[in-house]
Amino acid sequence: MGDPPALKRPKLEKDDNGSTYCPRPASNGAGATAASAAPPRDDVEEGDDISEEAVVSLIAHRERDVERCKLKLLQYQSLLDTAEMKLEEAQSRLARFRDRKPAPSRSEPKLPTPPIQRDPKPSPPPNQRDLKPSPQPPMPEKKAPSPAPQQLARPQLVIPGTSNRPAPRPEPMPGLKKAAAPSSSLSGALPERSRKEEKKPKRKIEQKEHQNLIPNVKKSSATVLKFQGGNLVSSQHRRKLRCLELCPANDQLVVISALDGLVTLWQVETRGPSLSFRGKTDFFSPKHRWPEDIAWHPDGETIFAVYTADNDDSQVSMTNLISGQRKVTFLPEKPHTKGIINNISFMPWFDSCFVTGGSDHAVIIWEDKDDSWKTKRLHKDFHSSAVMGVAGLQQKKTILSVGCDKKIIGFDLSAGRTEFKNLIDSKCMSVLANPCDFNLYMVQTGAPGRQLRLFDVRLRQTEVHAFGWKQESSESQSALINQSWSPDGWYVSSGSADPVIQIFDIRHHGQNPCQSVQAHQKRVFKAVWHQTLPYLTSISSDLNIGIHRYS
Repeated sequence: MGDPPALKRPKLEKDDNGSTYCPRPASNGAGATAASAAPPRDDVEEGDDISEEAVVSLIAHRERDVERCKLKLLQYQSLLDTAEMKLEEAQSRLARFRDRKPAPSRSEPKLPTPPIQRDPKPSPPPNQRDLKPSPQPPMPEKKAPSPAPQQLARPQLVIPGTSNRPAPRPEPMPGLKKAAAPSSSLSGALPERSRKEEKKPKRKIEQKEHQNLIPNVKKSSATVLKFQGGNLVSSQHRRKLRCLELCPANDQLVVISALDGLVTLWQVETRGPSLSFRGKTDFFSPKHRWPEDIAWHPDGETIFAVYTADNDDSQVSMTNLISGQRKVTFLPEKPHTKGIINNISFMPWFDSCFVTGGSDHAVIIWEDKDDSWKTKRLHKDFHSSAVMGVAGLQQKKTILSVGCDKKIIGFDLSAGRTEFKNLIDSKCMSVLANPCDFNLYMVQTGAPGRQLRLFDVRLRQTEVHAFGWKQESSESQSALINQSWSPDGWYVSSGSADPVIQIFDIRHHGQNPCQSVQAHQKRVFKAVWHQTLPYLTSISSDLNIGIHRYS
């Protein structure tokens, strides 16, 4: 008998992670066990003869790959968060050094030429890259006749040497220097303070230019948007939803509050579209009161919530939802005297401040000074009933307030006096400034058929336009139902006691909605427009979040 044919060595294959394995055909007995132990091939065609055990093994192998990738993603995300935190800490340290920078300039006459003689040898070689942002060339021989500029440049040569980490991001440094100049005595500023100062130039760049929309109001027919259906996502709340707010720095982040005291964070997914749950935070006050209203800080990192002034409860809280800690901090100030605090609104100015309006008829401004929030009562006797809404005008420091006493009051913050008063025919429940035309603002009222009123601040007591709808389920207008402006300033969306979103075009000469979007099973509280995505996000008493695409 001849020799048996030589067996061929099986071909080794590599999976996505670089590991090799040998595919073996399934057989009875011990062969079946070996086939199930090794990951099978996943490139077989439908017509190939493959055993069920091989498919099960393939699935288990791919599940392990998915879990491995998820762990790597979490690891790199943790490394990124740590690196960003260290970078911000280094930038705050540099800001504190630059706060003390003007001090050497006072002793310029006492330090004539010795610094100039020491600089040519040790300083330029290691710090050539630090001198790049300086408008003057790093040549000490040419700077010898002018000792004063050389002294001012000296701290730049010494300070980066103590911390090598600020070098990768030189862009924010001029902005930090300007923001820190007025408070040079606060050399021990916290990292959060430096982050706020870092954001101020960014807010200035992102501010929109004024557009005159008045000539087109009530001049044409409505332009109907094409909605392509929507998706509903469970809100993860057990009780009625209360507020819905988009992040001003990243409109893919959404926060929602409810009567269960929780504030949930969501991220918009472009595929679908849909929403993914990012976490929840317990926002109950020390007296176990849920948030009455919430607002994002303009830096897009911190959430503020307001409560009530009864039972000596805390009135305002804050927490950073972007960080992993999410610890709620209650501000010690308690300026409101009684009742619910109905509204909180950050002002569209460079200064970090917000305004609250409450059932005690008071309008309070909260200003961030020296890493603490200080309060000042703007007025308490101008309204004879609860203040329901507050807003700030962008072109000047005028604060609008509306209340159940049917009054609209404009308060000039710079002059410290009332700029105008307007009395309408129905109670006012909220006010919202137009994002493009800085002279326009919308007031929500309790009048059926005329729920929304458009005003021009220059006309004072003249109503520019009115909108409304007839509700089938109820004639009363709830204060929890609010409106929202589209990014272009032409459209207004509003919730309704009916399960629809009402949409109005201010260019339309009629008062009826230009369209009604079926959204939920119960009444809709609010529907907000995203700034960069063609989406509307809505909340309803059916405990669902709706996200709707339009074109």
